[in-house]
Amino acid sequence: MRHRKSGRKLGRTASHRKATLSALSVSLIRHKKIRTTTAKAKEARMVVEKLITRAKNAVLKETDGKAKDVHARREVFAFLRDREAVTTLFNEIAAKVATRPGGYTRVVKLGQRLGDGAEVSVLELVDYNTGQEKAAAKPKAKAATAGRKRGPKKGKPETSKKAKEAATEETSEKKSPSEPAAKESDSK
Repeated sequence: MRHRKSGRKLGRTASHRKATLSALSVSLIRHKKIRTTTAKAKEARMVVEKLITRAKNAVLKETDGKAKDVHARREVFAFLRDREAVTTLFNEIAAKVATRPGGYTRVVKLGQRLGDGAEVSVLELVDYNTGQEKAAAKPKAKAATAGRKRGPKKGKPETSKKAKEAATEETSEKKSPSEPAAKESDSK
């Protein structure tokens, strides 16, 4: 029985699990949004929330006029092992979540992966709503293309009589406006 045992093993040894969670954390800090299995996302969420809280508290202490909290940066670096990620975490993310009391991440389930049927989710930082901005931009793009007429489908030639008649009418209409102009120039 696993009473009072928290966390998921993720089918890995302890060192491999720590490396996986570190890599997921670095990716989330860099890209603000990652796509992974639901189990890994939920486990990485617990780790990232603690890192962000650590960074937020260190930045709040620094704003009181004290020197940089180097100890907090070193502890976060000991887990992440990526200088860019630590810099981004302390400079960008901690400043942005300074007023938020917790809940810095969100797990959105996407369904099952086609290859192996694993449950897939998106783990994202709440204050960086990258998914909602893209979703709002898509309807505008569709509205712009809705007015255009589409040509014939590729691969299937149009063989209907109505289509041929429409094509001949279009070509005759194109010639007719230019013909009177030509006649007027000839009569002068």
